[in-house]
Amino acid sequence: MISCRLSAILGAKRLKVADVCRATGIARATLDRYYYDRVNSFDRVVLEKLCRFLQVKPGDLLMMIEQKDLFETWIAHSPTSILSTGDKA
Repeated sequence: MISCRLSAILGAKRLKVADVCRATGIARATLDRYYYDRVNSFDRVVLEKLCRFLQVKPGDLLMMIEQKDLFETWIAHSPTSILSTGDKA
């Protein structure tokens, strides 16, 4: 699964979505989808504008997350796995 790190990058640079809107001309609704990592397809023009404005590479903005890692993390922290360690509640 590909994840967009726009919110983390903006936080690190102390920028607001509105600042990016004004500077790049990207629609607020589009930036919100990237910010909240709800993008279904990535537009090359949008990615280029974001990368140029934020001075990052596409690999900094988008990252690949293996889905099995997501499930393993959830399973490792689930209440049933805590009880299955041999401790009796």
